[in-house]
Amino acid sequence: MDVDMVLHLGRHTMETALLLSAPILLVCVFAGIIISLFQTVTSIRDMSLTIAPKLIAVGFTALLFGNWMLQMLMKFTTEIFSRIQSYGY
Repeated sequence: MDVDMVLHLGRHTMETALLLSAPILLVCVFAGIIISLFQTVTSIRDMSLTIAPKLIAVGFTALLFGNWMLQMLMKFTTEIFSRIQSYGY
């Protein structure tokens, strides 16, 4: 295995991790902004108001994008295992 292959695998791993985490992270960011704006406008400072909607949003996002995320992860895993197999002795 040469340096170019290691760099390619590292880059592909980082891209896959970014793609898999992006939907949940984006939903968390947008839910946090909306909840913060709501708290600012209404002057409510309850901690359960910040955590519960984010958990619900993340759960809904995981249900919505879970199939796609699992398919991407399986594709990545089979590609990595096939590359490992091609470098076997």
